[in-house]
Amino acid sequence: MKRLLVLAGLVAAVGLTIAVVTGGASTAPGQTIHVIEHANTDATADVDPPGDSAGDVLTFHNPVFNAADSKRMGRDQGYCIRIKAPGSYECNWTTFLEDGHITVEGPFFDTRNSVLAITGGTGAYRDARGVMELKSRAGGTKFDFIFHFAG
Repeated sequence: MKRLLVLAGLVAAVGLTIAVVTGGASTAPGQTIHVIEHANTDATADVDPPGDSAGDVLTFHNPVFNAADSKRMGRDQGYCIRIKAPGSYECNWTTFLEDGHITVEGPFFDTRNSVLAITGGTGAYRDARGVMELKSRAGGTKFDFIFHFAG
């Protein structure tokens, strides 16, 4: 009986260690998170030829707010490379929230909304997959990030 109790305690300790190491939480299939980015730090590194041209690099590190745009929820940081001028960029960025961060990759269009791939994350978002809708608002000074998590 004593061996059985020791074995049960060891199994419980291993299970607790796994839960702590992996974060214990994950996104649920069908879960949606909506935040609003305030695009106030965007900067473009211009490469030849001068002006808006392929190869220019847009960098940013902006605050993100809740869907009501009333409370700061975290921040983002990333970069976009101009692919077609005018027209589109190809982007990669991370959105940092209280429970972890979410990474995305995909297109940013000058004149229309886009959908990017959720490529991963940490903490509560460690198994994150799905898509993020990117919608321009306020003349391009704010953006809706609507994360849709897949199973």
